[in-house]
Amino acid sequence: MMSLRCLCHLVLRARPKIFASAPSLMKTLQSDHEQVNPSPIEEATVTRDSLELPIEILSDIFALLEIPDLVRASCVCSSWHTAYTSLRSSGWYSRQQTPCLLYTSESAGDNVACLYSLAEKRVYKLTLPEPPIRSRYFIGSSDGWLVTADERCELHIVNPITGEQIALPSVTTIEQVEPIFDDAGAIQEYELSQYFGEEVARDPVTYSREDLRDTLYVKAFVFSDSSLGSYIVVLIHEPFCQLSFARVGDSEWTWLPPSADYEDCIYLDGFLYAITSTGGIDAFDLAGPVFLRKVIMDKTKDYIYEHMYVVQAPSGDLLQVWRELDVIPVGDVDNEDALERDFSEIIMGTKKMMLYKVDMATKELVQINNLHGHMLFLGHNQSSCLSAEEFPHLKSNHVYMTEDEGAILKRNQRDIGVFNLENNTTEEIVPSQFWGTWPAPVWITPNFTKMSSCLNK
Repeated sequence: MMSLRCLCHLVLRARPKIFASAPSLMKTLQSDHEQVNPSPIEEATVTRDSLELPIEILSDIFALLEIPDLVRASCVCSSWHTAYTSLRSSGWYSRQQTPCLLYTSESAGDNVACLYSLAEKRVYKLTLPEPPIRSRYFIGSSDGWLVTADERCELHIVNPITGEQIALPSVTTIEQVEPIFDDAGAIQEYELSQYFGEEVARDPVTYSREDLRDTLYVKAFVFSDSSLGSYIVVLIHEPFCQLSFARVGDSEWTWLPPSADYEDCIYLDGFLYAITSTGGIDAFDLAGPVFLRKVIMDKTKDYIYEHMYVVQAPSGDLLQVWRELDVIPVGDVDNEDALERDFSEIIMGTKKMMLYKVDMATKELVQINNLHGHMLFLGHNQSSCLSAEEFPHLKSNHVYMTEDEGAILKRNQRDIGVFNLENNTTEEIVPSQFWGTWPAPVWITPNFTKMSSCLNK
């Protein structure tokens, strides 16, 4: 990543004597973002007449920056801010971003999200719109968008960088959810039917408004559909980890029967690919009038302990990742009371990861031993595979992971770290006390896109 200091050096080469040589500590330069625990950065002193580079040159230089540095650069002076605004409005800014960890902190406030930058190894605070972010569950993240569930079990997508927020269709429009009203006509409870396809597993279960979201939501994704100039939100939900989707602006969720037991999704060329807990892959054509399921691959294993992910490599290949978990012993494991411990004390750790390339022609899996110059980002986010050549500050053949097992549960410690695929060991990203928070941190890739402006084109 190019830092603001490197940017100053580039500008110096472009226009000599723009800056005086006396170093000083850089002030916190932000617009809507408050930086915490900053490290000192040397900055040259700026004079009033020093920054008269053409906007085109500044924009070319700014296009090399990642979003946190770009936002800070925009605050240096009026001409830099003009270049920043011009770059954003032109749509030319397309630099790939390093994923960040997004989490909340009691000390930061109810409406503040904390963004830990892997590229800069520092934390930013982002003030987000109501309802308070600390009262919401993080259901998933994709391409800069965070999917959240509020205390009424209603879903919103929010872009933490721009602050844009859009409400999704009501929970009452999900196929298996039926609201129960009191005498005044207000929702008192929800009834969750227990069927998938045409098979009814058991009687419906009734939940309070507060308790439904603990059970209903599993994982969510936001996909851009360039062919229609729209966005699609895909939801994995109970019962039985089924699929529903909605385009932004829809008034209700569309159910995708008849199968279930899904764990991860990816959207390619109008097709939604979903992987099951047994390694099967189904495809749904969401661009057509009828959303029929096509089996791409039958199950490849029995239902056991792994979390399953599907991800597209930069080469275009589809990969399956199997993440095997284990309970990490805490305290006196021989104590008879160990099994009665509060769930918050249970620590789930990643024990092993297996990688497979999906052979679409033969419908078979081909095991691979390493990522060959790439790294993965897995967790309660859209799974992604990045090139070490484009992100040299990240570790090749490693998996940057956050918790998926019990991601919405309150725990004292989390399964978060950088997993080495060569020796099956995990190292910390930062000290683990950062991640004993709730909801569990998620990976998010900063994005300047405003969904409303795209939909209005």
